[in-house]
Amino acid sequence: MEKSKSVPNYRPVIGVALLSLLLCGLFFPLVVTGIAQIILPYQANGEIVHLDGRSVGSALIAQGFNSTMLFHSRPANQSASGVDPDITLSDAISQVPRISGATGIPEARLTSIVDENVEGTLWIFGSPYVNVLRLNLILIGENPHLYENLTG
Repeated sequence: MEKSKSVPNYRPVIGVALLSLLLCGLFFPLVVTGIAQIILPYQANGEIVHLDGRSVGSALIAQGFNSTMLFHSRPANQSASGVDPDITLSDAISQVPRISGATGIPEARLTSIVDENVEGTLWIFGSPYVNVLRLNLILIGENPHLYENLTG
């Protein structure tokens, strides 16, 4: 008896692979992105913050503030990723004297700005924190004459 040689049929396998690639790699991401753009556009676009119509940063990523007139983010060795946009409440309060000395804004007002922008934590989990970009935008908004050389 002679054995017949059968040729493997790869067509179904290739078809399923291409269909999966189109559905999972193209269609699904486009649908999810479209839904996110409709329902949560601010968050879907990276929470971009604007000042005078210009994009100045994201509320989700630390900005490289180095002026003595502004709040600073945590140094990279104190943040796991180095891009943490928030600082602890105590870190923000510790920067108040420096900013007051550089700008002439009373320490009481700076402390008030920090206190008004403390973001809560879930019950007992975590420590109170503030967003550095938000604090700095408030400073610039309340005192445009002091910061005009920084904002261009």
